[in-house]
Amino acid sequence: MTKNRVITIGREFGSGGHEIGNLLATRLNIPLYDNNLVRMVAEKLDIRPETAQAVDETTLNSFLKGFVFSSVEYSASVKKEDYAKPLSEQVYELQSEIIKKLADRGPGVFVGRCADYVLKDQADCINIFICADMEDRIARIVERYDLSERKAADKIKKVDRERRYYYESRTGLFWGDIDSHDMMFNVSRLGIERTVDIIETIYKMK
Repeated sequence: MTKNRVITIGREFGSGGHEIGNLLATRLNIPLYDNNLVRMVAEKLDIRPETAQAVDETTLNSFLKGFVFSSVEYSASVKKEDYAKPLSEQVYELQSEIIKKLADRGPGVFVGRCADYVLKDQADCINIFICADMEDRIARIVERYDLSERKAADKIKKVDRERRYYYESRTGLFWGDIDSHDMMFNVSRLGIERTVDIIETIYKMK
């Protein structure tokens, strides 16, 4: 098995993508990189994790689009030429740099964050997109967030819209399109465990 073999997972909101990533990382005994990437970026930029989270995989509101570091939040770890860049761009660029370094260091499972595009030159990378039927996604979000079905459906549409914009505006590719990913899995057809079984087998055989 190649040392630097990695898996990237794009996912519809409520499809079970994070759960699949977590199970794969556990079975394969390799690191999972998801929300912890946000914490790494926040630490590197010397900002609060909540601030980095606000611009992570979102379309951003008008305030955050133009937000740059104040003198109080400016850190020596930030390059001077990056000082005037919007926070969204600083977070994306640093996050991409961290993803590349982690992939160079060893195997791992990367969830979201345009990791498939960031690692497009990584020779031993399996790019996957996870989807599911809307009915199943609503049921999962209702259970996870204790929402009504209507509010769950609204949240799914909002988050999907944000992820699509985040991905397409940075990659020039179509989010959730088969041409943008090596493989697509519909969890409603396969189930979580079966999906993980298949990806695990591909990972070990590739």
